Amino acid sequence: MKPPWILQILYGGLQGAFVGSICCPVSSRQKRLGQFFTPPEVAQTLVNWVAPGPNDRLLDPACGDGTFLVCHRRSVGVEVDPQRAALARLRAPDAVVHLGDFFSWAEGTDERFDVAAGNPPFIRYQQFAGEVRERALAAAARMGAQFNGLSSSWAPFLVVAARLLRLGGAMAFVVPAEVGHATCAVPLVECLCRHFELVRFVACREKLFPELSEDAWLLYCAGFGGSTRFIGLSACDSFAPSPTPPLAHHQVSLASWREASGRLRRFLLPKRYLDLYEELMGRPGVCRLSEIARAGVGYVTGDNDFFHLRPSEARLWSLPDEVLRVAVRRAEQLPPRDVDESAVRQWLADDQRVLLLDLKDKGPPAATVRRYLSTPEAERARRSYKCRNREPWYAVPDVKAPDAFMSYMSGRAPSLVANSARCVCTNSVHAVVLKAGVSLPEVQAAWRHPLCQLSCELEGHPLGGGMLKLEPGEAARTRLPLRDLELTEEQSQKLDQAIQFMRRWRHYD
Repeated sequence: MKPPWILQILYGGLQGAFVGSICCPVSSRQKRLGQFFTPPEVAQTLVNWVAPGPNDRLLDPACGDGTFLVCHRRSVGVEVDPQRAALARLRAPDAVVHLGDFFSWAEGTDERFDVAAGNPPFIRYQQFAGEVRERALAAAARMGAQFNGLSSSWAPFLVVAARLLRLGGAMAFVVPAEVGHATCAVPLVECLCRHFELVRFVACREKLFPELSEDAWLLYCAGFGGSTRFIGLSACDSFAPSPTPPLAHHQVSLASWREASGRLRRFLLPKRYLDLYEELMGRPGVCRLSEIARAGVGYVTGDNDFFHLRPSEARLWSLPDEVLRVAVRRAEQLPPRDVDESAVRQWLADDQRVLLLDLKDKGPPAATVRRYLSTPEAERARRSYKCRNREPWYAVPDVKAPDAFMSYMSGRAPSLVANSARCVCTNSVHAVVLKAGVSLPEVQAAWRHPLCQLSCELEGHPLGGGMLKLEPGEAARTRLPLRDLELTEEQSQKLDQAIQFMRRWRHYD
């Protein structure tokens, strides 16, 4: 598997890259290449699933160093990195290895394959750009998969690889676990179900790549040229080599999957838990958060250290009180129940950097403010992307005091904290605004209910390191029981067990 850093430099690099944000210098490339490889037993297993016989012609669209090619003699690989392609040829001398961009190669080839297998590069949309991205999305669109601007590279890789199969063909790939919740998974799964008789995912709770925060699942599709109305899902604690794909423990209808907003992750829950959850969602008084409130991101300054000051710094610059707002900058700052005046007094007494310089709609800056805006630190802030694209550069937009704050990255569970002190917040927490007539204490009580905690687990998604992330759209879908929800002892136990089950799947212990 590719080292994550190389994704900043290469589009297809090594075999099966997952996300990475640290960009290492090019001079260190040679010693870092090949740091994380697809485990040989995983590669051999996927090849066994699709090509049990010696005569099938196999395609690996991002073959890297040839990890999959060595598992089958009649193999063809495509690799964008010359060094990796050369190594693949050495490791798999019977294989044909094409050097170049897979999407360009796929557009020009007349070859068709019995099977495909591999571990496509996982490049986040921020780096998956330019001509390569345009070719990828255009090629995927010809198969009927319309990916949006937030799609990572792996999804169009799978679609275009499928397009090169012969009728009746099969494919098996390592895929990131975000296939269970990401937006780009929806057009991918829809496309696969339109073009294969069988579509199955194998979810592994233990990491296939222990060195990385990203989890991985396995994808198996068979019967290219057919279609299906069901998605098979198998769940296992750990990967084990097998000659054939494991049986699906859950046959998820496309209708049910669509009702779940295209989130396959929900169906990891054993049926006894999922049935209870769906039954409770239909009870009177259980509603979506979006029906009673709006959760959105806070403001973005462009340079948090410049726009947020300590009280001692504000006094030093003699900044007027009317341009300073007390801010919640991160979820760790939140008290358990309420951001009240006592919490604010403590932050100020501790000289924390919580005073936002709020100059929007305040008229011409005072002399003391102008002096602060002329410092070298101000010039650095002014050159930041956000600041140079707004007028005036120092006016931070969307500064509002919400009714409550919601943590959107959490360990045990997301918190919902009242804002009686009327503070503002950065985009590190969600700003929650209630609809007219809604009682915040009732919403907070419902937020702590086990049904809502389970809903957060199912609507949110793992972030790595045991964290749960709840995007605004995911928060909007969470279910809250605003009326007393009578539960039997057995139902309460099941809810608790279901919550613990989903927390184990995101590695929260």
